[in-house]
Amino acid sequence: MNQKNSLGLDICFGNLENPIDLFKEWFNKAKNTEINDPNALALSTADEKGIPSVRMVLLKDYNQSGFVFYTNIDSKKSKDIKVNPNASMCFHWKSLLRQIRITGEISKVSDKVADDYYKTRDYGSRIGAWASKQSTILKSRDELYNLIEKYKKKYPDEDNVPRPEYWSGWNLNPKEFEFWLGKENRIHQRLKYTKLNNGNWGKTLLSP
Repeated sequence: MNQKNSLGLDICFGNLENPIDLFKEWFNKAKNTEINDPNALALSTADEKGIPSVRMVLLKDYNQSGFVFYTNIDSKKSKDIKVNPNASMCFHWKSLLRQIRITGEISKVSDKVADDYYKTRDYGSRIGAWASKQSTILKSRDELYNLIEKYKKKYPDEDNVPRPEYWSGWNLNPKEFEFWLGKENRIHQRLKYTKLNNGNWGKTLLSP
């Protein structure tokens, strides 16, 4: 029988007061078990009419202040965020039967943070950020390939490709977490953290 914590959950939930610390433990475990992209997450946003959209993005950084991903600031997701900054992330690691949902408010990272990350990208990805007008209509794939070649000629020095003004990062400042562990007969285990007015986190168990 698996060891339990004081809430009657499997020991993998721990007794941590801060959900970001628990996220770190689960995320590090996923890095050792997931074959591809353990940092992949489903990002859900909604526009000014409340119509939702969801897509996969990659987590690039996280800390006590939030969870960061990067994209074109004129993309569909970014347009949603600009009019409705409330959003939700969902990580699902099938090999571990674990899932984490995070809900909060999104804001843009500083130019310095975006610049520092952009410099770590490979040359092709930096050129791609210039060439792709994300979410806009393409007449053909050749249109995109031609733009890639155009920017390769404009920025031939692989060590000197500036970050486009329309490419940056978003940070989700979490207000709620839900940690989910799959169990037999669908008697799953769920632990919810909610940010309190004093800045601390409250914990509650949820029925499967």
